[in-house]
Amino acid sequence: MTERSERLYGLDHLRAAAILLVLLYHYRAFKHPDWIDSIGRFGWTGVDLFFVLSGFLISGQLFKEIENKGNISLKTFYIKRFFRIIPAYFFTLFLYFIFPFFREREALSPLWKFVTFTQNYGLDVINLGTFSHAWSLCIEEQFYLILPLFLLIIMPTQLFRYIAVLMIAVIGFSITVRLIAWNEFIAAADTSSTDFWKLWYMKIYYPTHTRLDGLGMGVLIGYLMQYSSRFKRIVAGNGNKLFFLGTALLGISFWICNEQASKTASVFGFTLVAASYGIILMAAISQSSFLYRSKSYITAQLAALSYAVYLSHKGIIHIVQGLFDYFKLVTTDNITLLICLFACILGGLFYRFVIEKPFSVLKSKVLKKICIAF
Repeated sequence: MTERSERLYGLDHLRAAAILLVLLYHYRAFKHPDWIDSIGRFGWTGVDLFFVLSGFLISGQLFKEIENKGNISLKTFYIKRFFRIIPAYFFTLFLYFIFPFFREREALSPLWKFVTFTQNYGLDVINLGTFSHAWSLCIEEQFYLILPLFLLIIMPTQLFRYIAVLMIAVIGFSITVRLIAWNEFIAAADTSSTDFWKLWYMKIYYPTHTRLDGLGMGVLIGYLMQYSSRFKRIVAGNGNKLFFLGTALLGISFWICNEQASKTASVFGFTLVAASYGIILMAAISQSSFLYRSKSYITAQLAALSYAVYLSHKGIIHIVQGLFDYFKLVTTDNITLLICLFACILGGLFYRFVIEKPFSVLKSKVLKKICIAF
């Protein structure tokens, strides 16, 4: 039990970093200080870090269950995911669809696309940009649905021994389809037009099949940590080296992705970012790393609030800045930024105590009944 708690400190640091990156990136869509444009421009990689974390944590749980029990309980897995994801998500949908003042922009995608977690396909972010950040939740939900089924199918076969190779192939597949999408849809578009960005987001940035790098990297690390003793020894003994290697590679990734919608960045950028965060994640779970050993109440709390803050932050920032505008207060300074971030934290706490904790109690009761039934 102690080992698990200590191990999570490093991952808490990464979750906190991921949500801060996302907040800075999305804050650029509102009135903001000038420095946000330069610091926050790479904040989009926070989502990629979340993907790597999800791939690692979810696959790690499933691999441990396979190792200990020889099977996967789909019912237990899906119930846990349902109570973790759906209540807070549906409450946010309620806010967006019932209270227009919560919307950071005018037009929403159809409700059915949010409810079915398919909003990331065909998303016209130029004209239907409200709650557009739900695209990443769509990818994660599709991942939660497919991964355990995929593992159950290949468990009795020889393919299970080659999951590492399969994940590398999955990442290669994403690279390939991005290259094809670029050549077919993006290359001929006028880079100065809104149509270019509409196509780029729709064909390159949002679809699940083009964004499998981070999830694939996380599953790859989760598999190797469970089944390769050599890999575990390398990770355990080289934590700080892995951190500096990952950070250096991330710097190179940022340089390559300086023009986010360039061909090189579009085709290879997501893979480099995923690899960088994958190496940093390996540092975070290594007993020899300062990330693993350092404890922080702040990052632990930010990590715990990250999902709720991710869901609600655009609506909250919009409301706060709307109030500032109403009272004719400055909205482009650092003070407003801090107030908006503080409001996002308060929003996350509201979600925690009003939605997440009650549903967590209900989840425990449901799982207890299942255990008694079986």
